[in-house]
Amino acid sequence: MRTKEPLNRREFLSAAVASAAGASLVGSAWGQGRNNGGNQKPNIVVIVSDDQGYADASCYEHPEEVSTPNTDRLAREGVRLTDGYASAWVCAPTRAGLVTGRYQQRFGFYTAGDSRIGLPLSETTVADALKKEGYATGVIGKWHLGIEPEYHPLRRGFDEFYGFLGHGAHDYFDLSITDAYTSIYRNEKPVSDTGYLTDNLTREAVSFIERHRERPFFLYLPYSAVHWPLQAPEEDIKRFNTGDAERDIYLAMLARMDEGIGQVLTALRRTEVDDNTLIFFFSDNGGAKKNHANNGVLRDYKQSAYEGGIRVPFIVRWPGRLPEAAVCSEPIICLDIMPTIISAVGAELPGGRVYDGKDMLPVLRGEAKESLHEALFWDGGADQWAVRAGKWKLVYRGGSLGLYDLEADIGETDNVAERNPQIVDRLKRTYAAWKKQMAPRIRRSRDRR
Repeated sequence: MRTKEPLNRREFLSAAVASAAGASLVGSAWGQGRNNGGNQKPNIVVIVSDDQGYADASCYEHPEEVSTPNTDRLAREGVRLTDGYASAWVCAPTRAGLVTGRYQQRFGFYTAGDSRIGLPLSETTVADALKKEGYATGVIGKWHLGIEPEYHPLRRGFDEFYGFLGHGAHDYFDLSITDAYTSIYRNEKPVSDTGYLTDNLTREAVSFIERHRERPFFLYLPYSAVHWPLQAPEEDIKRFNTGDAERDIYLAMLARMDEGIGQVLTALRRTEVDDNTLIFFFSDNGGAKKNHANNGVLRDYKQSAYEGGIRVPFIVRWPGRLPEAAVCSEPIICLDIMPTIISAVGAELPGGRVYDGKDMLPVLRGEAKESLHEALFWDGGADQWAVRAGKWKLVYRGGSLGLYDLEADIGETDNVAERNPQIVDRLKRTYAAWKKQMAPRIRRSRDRR
């Protein structure tokens, strides 16, 4: 349930009071101002960070060296989710779930390696749906959903693309033409660029907003930061002195991305479309140990079914339509983003398929009468899986089962499986019933390299 309390009592209390006074005025004036030339359909911006730690956003409980003022602004002006999840503990499957609104396992996309095949062509993306609604659609950043021509973003509903196709990491300074996986593309052509990759993605995002200010637009901005390799401008690295040189670089990368988010917000305001823009922000999986991310009280890191691998910073902002400086403890998953967008636009989800994501707007507004999801599931297709139902989470990893009460034990330190055999049995059956609906892992056909 959502609780209307400040994110940080000293920083956000005054913002919450101001929000309560002004929200009704903004809502009553909805669509009457200059928004996309009078078009009342909201713009959509989805910002995804890469491998960011749960404690590496200063609107969450965080170590003192973390400062993300622009991410904090999203939280101050929107809803911060305490129990927001990626749909996988690695990046590519999460992206597949994000753009389809479906558990990626339904179409056999279980691992990061499945990106080398691509998002199945049978799947309809949120960009496909929004393009039919008259939206300009663009993806700027890390695609990671297929490299062959038929899997290219411009064939999956997007009008524009600037970024790289795959896989995982990308050098932040070497932006020369290399191979199909790591070259930077502008639409369908590789380009040789200079500068710092995070800055360039921000530059392109701002350009997209400015060029499409007169029509509704969908901007998908998957940053590669703060994914390894640890690389940042020297002047940024010098700002930090934690005693861990690699952590300092990570924080510099985080700061640069946060500054980019600030530039995106400035562009929305400068073009006078800010009040008509719905923004989502989350990380594609839990913080990675390799890049010295900090997951705070959560157990473990990326590539794990424990909370540190899947619970992520997650914020939703929509001026006048969602409360400000609010906190939501309802379990939400990135699959919910597509149905929420379609609801906000006033459209219908494409038919002929099961959607696992739900419209989260009633929950974010505090209007929901029941939980959004009866259960949430994670499965990497190998030796670990997890299911969460209410406060209970069952984790299978390394050949053994662990049951955790996340309300009492967010750090998953106390395995209470032996004390609660009936709950273990119920969650095992819940997972098994879900698993039967999922497809086997996708395979590359023999006539493809």
